[in-house]
Amino acid sequence: MAGTIQIKMDTPQTPIVRILTPFQQFFRNEAMGGILLLAFTGIALIWANSPLAESYNTFWHTHLVIGAGDFKLDKSLLHWVNDGLMVIFFFVVGLEIKREVLIGELASRRKAALPIAAALGGMLAPAALFLLVNAGGAAQNGWGVPMATDIAFALGVLSLLGNRVPISLKVFLTALAIVDDIGAILVIALFYTAEISSTALVAGAVFLGLLILANRLGVRHPLIYGLLSLGLWVAFLKSGVHATVAGVLAAMTIPARTLINADEFIKQAHFLIHEFECGECGEYVLPNKQQRAALQALEGTIQNVESPMQRLEHALHPWMSFGIMPIFALANAGVALGGDLGATFTQPLAIGVILGLVIGKPLGVTLASWLAVRLGLADLPNGVTWRQIAGAGMLAGIGFTMALFIGSLAFEGSPLLDATKIGILAASLVAGVLGWLALRATGSNENGLTS
Repeated sequence: MAGTIQIKMDTPQTPIVRILTPFQQFFRNEAMGGILLLAFTGIALIWANSPLAESYNTFWHTHLVIGAGDFKLDKSLLHWVNDGLMVIFFFVVGLEIKREVLIGELASRRKAALPIAAALGGMLAPAALFLLVNAGGAAQNGWGVPMATDIAFALGVLSLLGNRVPISLKVFLTALAIVDDIGAILVIALFYTAEISSTALVAGAVFLGLLILANRLGVRHPLIYGLLSLGLWVAFLKSGVHATVAGVLAAMTIPARTLINADEFIKQAHFLIHEFECGECGEYVLPNKQQRAALQALEGTIQNVESPMQRLEHALHPWMSFGIMPIFALANAGVALGGDLGATFTQPLAIGVILGLVIGKPLGVTLASWLAVRLGLADLPNGVTWRQIAGAGMLAGIGFTMALFIGSLAFEGSPLLDATKIGILAASLVAGVLGWLALRATGSNENGLTS
């Protein structure tokens, strides 16, 4: 996410502003999202291994019914989180993908070549290592688990290094994680889908068509897209295709165009500010009729120079980072660590997950990146060394959110799910520490430092 510009004003601070300012500063720091995610993971583990462990399972398996008459959605709280809240997570991911493809690191073939190659290598190598120890076994369906990268945690660890790493490495890791998300979405849609309901799928196609039509007609109000996206989600929920795919598809239909360009905005804004200045108004008194008209017109002008895609991404990102993802961690990371924990780590499933994330990720990312540069398909980012690419590959081994999500799809209701979670948590911790140590050892770089 782009940074925000803070303007210092002499406006008197009310008590509520003074109270909320520290919290606002906390939520503006993206690294705090990863810290909060880690905290809720710890709470889930403590809860699931405390004398209140039974209440953890009972709570998340409590059913909540929404609907009336013949139409009802009856799901456990765990499913409402994984099939409901996570749709918003995937919707934001979809917006980020669209932005990167249109104006970001994936906007040109040359710029996109390296992160695409790195992501493909970082998905294929972990899956291959996992299948190497699980092919033909009861756990082979979990091959998609070590393919995923948790962008929040990976970038959170990277941000702790400050100016020891160049900005170009952060951009590379972000683009890699975005492509990785695309791969995870395709894996979920193609390989972790239940039986298909053709009727519901047709209904989903109708809602998707209406979303595309709204875009083509120039509709920009978020309420229209929200209602149609809700219909798309319900259709996918009933279709057998995982509902989170609906979030990504809906995001692709959100308008990315602005109605006016920057020059036109500047002209209109100057005129409207002049209109506001011409209206007489005392200090901290309600604006008069002329000033209110100028303010309302300025508000419309601001909306015209910003696309609905940008506004939605900016509005939803804090909810995703500080609400949805911590709740997901609380609901899914609670695994009982009692019994023979050592025996769990000797299971092929846990071994495959750990090998995939800790070894497969950096190996695949580094080798695929090297091949892309060697073949002349891509260039190494400015100021980035191969040691730093390898370190970024280690951070890509932090699977966590996406890995837990795919694991829940692969082994829902199976005793193998606990071993999957333990493997993911252990591997993500090791990958994060190794990545941090490796990048810290590279030292600061003179090119592309953060300011």
